[in-house]
Amino acid sequence: MTKEKLEELLSNHEKITVEYKESKSAIPANAYESISAFSNRYGGYIIFGADDKGIPVGINPNCLADMKKNFTNQLNNPDKMSPTLYLSLEEFEINGKILLSCFVPCSSTVVKCNGRIYDRNEDGDMDITDSPIQVENMYARKIGAFNEHKIFPYVEDSDLRFDLLPQVRRLIENKNSEHEWLKMSDKDLFISAGLYEKDFVTGEKGYNLAAVMLFGKDTTIRSCCPGYITDAIYRVDNTDRYDDRLRIQTNLIESYDQLMKFIQVHTSDKFFLINNNNTSIRDIIAREVVANILVHRDFSSAFPAKLIIEKDWLKTENWCRPRRHGNILQDEFSPYPKNPLIANFFTVMGRSETIGSGVKNLYQYTPLYSDGGKPVLFEDDIFKIQIPLNKEAAEEQKAATELSEREQKIREMILQNRRISVDQIAEEFAVDRRTILRDVSKMKSKIKIAFDKKTSMWTIE
Repeated sequence: MTKEKLEELLSNHEKITVEYKESKSAIPANAYESISAFSNRYGGYIIFGADDKGIPVGINPNCLADMKKNFTNQLNNPDKMSPTLYLSLEEFEINGKILLSCFVPCSSTVVKCNGRIYDRNEDGDMDITDSPIQVENMYARKIGAFNEHKIFPYVEDSDLRFDLLPQVRRLIENKNSEHEWLKMSDKDLFISAGLYEKDFVTGEKGYNLAAVMLFGKDTTIRSCCPGYITDAIYRVDNTDRYDDRLRIQTNLIESYDQLMKFIQVHTSDKFFLINNNNTSIRDIIAREVVANILVHRDFSSAFPAKLIIEKDWLKTENWCRPRRHGNILQDEFSPYPKNPLIANFFTVMGRSETIGSGVKNLYQYTPLYSDGGKPVLFEDDIFKIQIPLNKEAAEEQKAATELSEREQKIREMILQNRRISVDQIAEEFAVDRRTILRDVSKMKSKIKIAFDKKTSMWTIE
């Protein structure tokens, strides 16, 4: 969320994906009903400190710390929210007033508040608990959109790696020593995390695909998700094949450790002083890349996820369910979790950030690591990430994406006269027509530019 985005939201009325809460000193009780409704529908933004018309009324600065703490505690209280959620509040100042904004992603399973089920419509939040048809439709909609909550009724405790839970609990404690999961039994933790559930359409109870992918034994994973594999390749000297390769088919918790180690072995480390701490920029970038390739993939596809390290580049590919097509830019990005249960579990462990923060981190730290390079994130059926690893890659990227001096002048000429002809442009530069056509062809890979022969006009960004 940016300040500009927040101002844009406040300039419009409340709608199915936007809710205002006029709260000056505490999180209102009905905010959690709205969070349930947003999670169960399309997701959206809840803005605290604005009235029903979107006019900022502000929050008492002395109450901010308690509001944030209570917000986190309530979301992680299984008696309040089921499954528990990991959301964050962002602080902004608009016209001298302090506001808090929370992005609520669409969940992969039905989220209850105080044991009740809420849905969202244009008029607000609706309690549909006592409406069997609406509840059934909601569960059916979730099943159609996500597969991580597919229940495997014959998966038993012996099919899972409960020996990983001590490590998981240590990671959770390092992130938040007061987290509710630390006080629960193993089974209650699985239920609270949404890994053990009941399908209200079929009546089945059991561990779901998220539980299998996070904690399943290798044989269990191969049976429940036979297409799952992550292929890590190091290709520098032997560019035709590879210098090192790691094929990973184990649970996501150990897969994360193996992929992080693979990157650490085959890339150089760089430390920078961040918040007075000597910090590994490489590890921050690797963390975001690895979390993305493990958490936000489509497990129903047999397409193998790939992590490839080349001399100048770190690249990943994984199959996904795209919501848009094209490059993901930092300022345009609207977070949408592909597997919310798994994403939430990784966030609670401290192995990923809240939804959307990973993109921000890549844009923030990649230029530091690569001496000016930028991350490239491209969303389609195959989601791709490219990270430049050094100055050479950054300069290669710059040459491939930035307009040359003559290309910039061609762009300026077209912007001034949309009907200018190729011959007129060629005459201006004292070159032939074919040279300008080659320049325009190169420009098409960098900016949006086209010539309509019917209207004899250019379109250009």
